[in-house]
Amino acid sequence: MSHKDEFVWVDHTPNGVPKIRIHKESQRASQPETPVETTPLVTDHWNSPKPVNRSRLKTIGKRVVTATLVGVVVVSALVFACHPEHTGEPHFLIVSQRQAAVLGISSEHINSYIFASVNGPFSLSGSENHSVTITIRAEDEESWVLSSQKLYVQWPYETDKFKGDLYMEKDSLRLTFEMGETGWNSSWTFLIESTEDQPIILALAYHGSVASKDAEVICAALILTFVYVLIIFELVHRTVAAMIGSQLTLMALALFNQRPPLETVIGWIDCQTICLLFGMMTIVAIFSGSGFFDYIALKTYKWAKGQIWPLVTMLCIFSGVVSAFLDNVTTILLMTPVTIRLCQVLNLDPVNILIAEVLFSNIGGTATAVGDPPNVIIVSSRQIREQEITFSIFTLHLSIGIMFCLVAGYLMLRLMYRNLDLENVDPPNISELKREAEIWRTTANRVPTGSAEENAVRELLLEKAIAAEDDIEIKRVERKKSAGDTWKRDLPVLEEKYCITDKPLLIKSSCVLAAVILSFFTYSFINNVHIEIGWIAVLGALWLIVLVDIQKIEFLLEKIEWATLLFFAALFIMMEGLKELGLMDFVANHAADLIRKVPEEKQLLVAIIIILWVSAIASSFIDNIPFTTAMIPIVLNLGEDSDLSIPLSPLIWALAMGACLGGNGTLIGASANVVCAGLSEQHGYPISFNRFFKAGFPMMIVTVFVAMIYLLICHAAIGWNGPS
Repeated sequence: MSHKDEFVWVDHTPNGVPKIRIHKESQRASQPETPVETTPLVTDHWNSPKPVNRSRLKTIGKRVVTATLVGVVVVSALVFACHPEHTGEPHFLIVSQRQAAVLGISSEHINSYIFASVNGPFSLSGSENHSVTITIRAEDEESWVLSSQKLYVQWPYETDKFKGDLYMEKDSLRLTFEMGETGWNSSWTFLIESTEDQPIILALAYHGSVASKDAEVICAALILTFVYVLIIFELVHRTVAAMIGSQLTLMALALFNQRPPLETVIGWIDCQTICLLFGMMTIVAIFSGSGFFDYIALKTYKWAKGQIWPLVTMLCIFSGVVSAFLDNVTTILLMTPVTIRLCQVLNLDPVNILIAEVLFSNIGGTATAVGDPPNVIIVSSRQIREQEITFSIFTLHLSIGIMFCLVAGYLMLRLMYRNLDLENVDPPNISELKREAEIWRTTANRVPTGSAEENAVRELLLEKAIAAEDDIEIKRVERKKSAGDTWKRDLPVLEEKYCITDKPLLIKSSCVLAAVILSFFTYSFINNVHIEIGWIAVLGALWLIVLVDIQKIEFLLEKIEWATLLFFAALFIMMEGLKELGLMDFVANHAADLIRKVPEEKQLLVAIIIILWVSAIASSFIDNIPFTTAMIPIVLNLGEDSDLSIPLSPLIWALAMGACLGGNGTLIGASANVVCAGLSEQHGYPISFNRFFKAGFPMMIVTVFVAMIYLLICHAAIGWNGPS
């Protein structure tokens, strides 16, 4: 007999002692009430604990958080609206040894600090014989110089590529001039002088600010910390946290006289990533209607014979290998629905297996130039291609080290999951008992303490909860004893239930998906085809929609994970804004300064360690795409610095491994993590930040450590430092 058809109340005996009566609901109509007397209870009213209404405290806390966030959003919006846009249009100048350039500084930008961004063939280190000096001076009677900074010309360069790759691909160098509090009424100009005989073309943009660059970096760090607090403690959904963070970043830029126009903010969104996600989500949503994912899940279940770890091992290996050749975001988009369905068939908890899957996807994607977005950014850089670092060379150097990382990662996974029950401990019968025990405990907690009657009822309800929990343990033991043959008994039923339901849809979807994946592999090798990965995904989705002849498009759009797309858009805006505030450059420049202080014989060793670990830690908490973009000029400067004896290629491998492997550190460290979490949540299995962190961060530490050992042996010890 279930406990749920029983009810309890308290009566008093003639002498006033409380007694408890228990009745079964099923006997109310047919039998007279027969109370079951229990031992009278005597309670100390003075020492009884006071009840704590946790639900009320939780409600108050939620209201406080909501009020605080409303205030933050309103204030930031008002501050943003009260500051004008800063266009930051560059001024194009030509300088040589015979001809200096002069640029007047607008009076509206005369402030405590002037920040200049310079695009051109420059670096922050080099030879004095090939340099350009930028000076701020007052155009008054004394014509006194306030501040000057020197840039060094990179050789070779081509002057006819001013609007080509030379300037457009290279990030601008940022210079800071401290104006102080004097001379604000003077007319100020930039004086640009060169030691080069050949004319040099440069682009210079500037703006004034009341705060120093350090203040901007501190503000950026506070914004990032605030967003992480919202995500870690799950005060709001991560998409809302990213939107608030992007708004705060834009407010900070407005405060520092750097408010960007709307067109610039929209341009910060990585449309390639958004289009890739949207297109592949659409294809997968249509493809799932054929029953293919159910069918593959059943075949995998049959192959694993109900065993968990062979299944987990196969999924991890498959995820890592496929991500090496197909980008890891697409891999996760395809594998997540299959994994969730497979876990439902096997009665497993999908969350832990999905986390393991995405971790290995990020590790495997590090092996090639197309597996992870940071690698794509690195090999796409013109300056890196000029160093003869090709696709095959990049893959050769990284894939060897990643093999060791995969082995170490798998051992780490077995260690972390050794005491973790991957099985879902809540089959229908146990789930019902758990719900029943929870009802008894919840009811007991709601009974106020104080009187003898109330305490008697409370203790009886707790006894009922304990009895239900004992039944749960008994059924779990029985289930484990019969687990060995369960898969054989369930297989006929599952084969009838999980099968291909729409073969024409399967054929059409398979053809389109195969064409899209083939295009992902080949688009970068065909010179006459000018199309990128985002366009391939969107055009493939459109092709499939027309081919399948979908009439009710709104049903299809409901399956798109719009919260994930919005999260990425807000995250890109926030990260680009933090980059404008100097946070990425601050981390990268301090890492470079630390390397320059090391003795020459240890510079390569220290450079590999610093770049690898700084990239890994930073990429865990800062999206690895903008961080990689900020680190590339720093790494190039270190490799080309005449005062350092460091080959460039080991620094490139360290940056790639650090940025990609570091993405495993947190839930928002890599794009694949966010995609997996969004799809899992859509299927009813949310992945929290803390749950991912417990598995991802230790995995990141172990794999980065293995990568460090590999790099130090191959490059610092053996000296495998050539491009090939």
